[in-house]
Amino acid sequence: MLDLFDPAKLLIVAIVALLVIGPKDLPRVLRTVGQVVGKMRRMAAEFQGQFMEALKEAELDDVKKELTAIGDSAKIDASFDPTTLMREEMTAPIDARKAYSESVVDIIKPTAAETAPEIAAAAEPAAPAAPAPPLHPAETLAEASPTPLAQGRRG
Repeated sequence: MLDLFDPAKLLIVAIVALLVIGPKDLPRVLRTVGQVVGKMRRMAAEFQGQFMEALKEAELDDVKKELTAIGDSAKIDASFDPTTLMREEMTAPIDARKAYSESVVDIIKPTAAETAPEIAAAAEPAAPAAPAPPLHPAETLAEASPTPLAQGRRG
């Protein structure tokens, strides 16, 4: 192809232009050629700018679509109420315990037929109570077997 920026080829084109156009009209032709080249460069730059703007708009549209999709997926459901959920989680064990205690009270609560024998039994003298079991198994062993260790504890 024709490479115009090669110095040898550029010199050949200048000599041909000088012979064909002549030295008198050459400055006017070169000025006109410069203006045409300037207009072509401006048009190319404008086209390139419009092309780049169209690419940016296309990319922005893609980015907007992606952001909208991300935003839609990240939206919190309107029915989500953290305070109500926490209140329910905190009161559920208490309500369950109340329900359990009420059922236990219903089981323990005597009926009218059961209360008559209990009242009669309360009027009778009480039987002697059995001695209370020791609190700690070591106390039982210390009393049952007189070992030096147990005797050392007593003394």
